[in-house]
Amino acid sequence: MRQRSDYPTFSNQEMARRHKAIHTLMNQEGVDALLVYGTGRYSSDVYWLTDWPCSREAYVLFQNGKEPVVLMQLFNHFPMARVMSIVKDVRWGGANTGNSLLDLVRERGLESKKIGLIGAVPYQHYNRLREQFPNATFADLGGKMRVMRTVRSVEEIDRIRVASKLTDQSIQAIAQELKEGMREDEIPAIIEPVYLKQGGYAGIHFMSSMPMRNPDFPVPSQFHSSRKLQKGDCLITEISGAYSGYSGQIHRTFSLGEGPTAEWKRMHDAAVEGFETLARVIKDGATTTAAEEAAEIIHKRGYSIYDDLVHGVNQYPPIFQTKTTRRHESREMIFRENMVIVIQPNLMTHDEKMGLQFGETLVVTKQGCESLNAYPREWVICQG
Repeated sequence: MRQRSDYPTFSNQEMARRHKAIHTLMNQEGVDALLVYGTGRYSSDVYWLTDWPCSREAYVLFQNGKEPVVLMQLFNHFPMARVMSIVKDVRWGGANTGNSLLDLVRERGLESKKIGLIGAVPYQHYNRLREQFPNATFADLGGKMRVMRTVRSVEEIDRIRVASKLTDQSIQAIAQELKEGMREDEIPAIIEPVYLKQGGYAGIHFMSSMPMRNPDFPVPSQFHSSRKLQKGDCLITEISGAYSGYSGQIHRTFSLGEGPTAEWKRMHDAAVEGFETLARVIKDGATTTAAEEAAEIIHKRGYSIYDDLVHGVNQYPPIFQTKTTRRHESREMIFRENMVIVIQPNLMTHDEKMGLQFGETLVVTKQGCESLNAYPREWVICQG
C-alpha cells in the first residue's frame, strides 16, 4: 500500500510550522477563513500547505477552529492526493469546481464572514462567490503570504540544496557534451536526463548561442533556435534544476574550441565582480537599497543589465535591478537570515547586441551569502 513516506515529504513538525504561520497571518489580518488557490503541477502555495504537489486546480481552505480542507481536480488525481496530502480532508471538486466551492463555503458557515484569498482565483469563481454571498467580504493576502515565505526553514533549504546539486551537474554535463555541429535546440537533451535519473525535473533552461566575434543577443533566450554550434561560438545560459517543488539556479558561459575573446573576458570579469560585490554586501539586516547602490559597479564598468539583478528562489521577493535600471515599483526590503536568493548579473552592451549572465543560488547569513552551488565560478571552455 502506498504511503506518504514513499515520496519526498517534509516532516510533520515542518508542516505544523507552516499551518501555524497561516493561522498567525489570518489572525493578524482579521479573517475568519483563508482560501488558497493553485493550479498546475508544483503549484507553490498549495504544495507548501499540503505536501501534495497539486495537479489541475485546487483550493485549500483554512478556518479558525476547524480542520483544513482540500478541494481538488481531476478525479483520477484524487487517489494520489489522498496519499500525499498532510491535510486529511481531501475532496474531489466535482464536475464543476466553482459549484463545489460554493457548497463548501455554505457547509462551513462562511456566507457572511471575512475570507482571505491567496492565488489567482479564477474570475468565474470569484464572481460567483460575490454574487452568492453578498454579505461576505474578501481580502487579498497573496502578497503578504509571499513575503512571509521569503525566510526559508532548514528543511526547505536542504531541499534547495538538492536542486542546486542537480543544477551543478547539468552544467557539468554541458561542459562535457557540448560539440560543434550540435543544434542549439538539442542542448536540453543533455541537461534534462541529469534531473530525471535522480527524481528531479527541469525548471528552466534558457540559452543563446552566437559567434563571439559577431554577437547578436543580450540574454539567454527562452526558446532555442535550430542554428548549429561552431568553433568560436559562445553559449550564454540561465539554468534551473528542480526537485519536488524547489528550484536551484546557475548561470555560466561556455565557448567552443577556444577561450573568450578580450571583449568577452572583460564583460565576464565585470559580471563576476558584480556578483561577488553583491554576495559580500547582502547579509542579515542589509537593505535592497544598499544592494542596488553596490550594483552600480556594473555601470561604472561600462555595461548595463537586462534581467533582474537579484530575486528570491522560485521567483519570490526580493526582486530588483540596479538603481540605474530600476523597472519595478518594489518597496525596500531588509534581507533576513535564511532567505534564499539568486544573484544573477546579466551584463550587456548598450546596443543590446552582446550580453551574458553570471550567478547562482545563495543563502543569506549574518556574515554574507553562502552559495548552494559548487560549480567553479569560471568561463567554461568546451573542446568538442
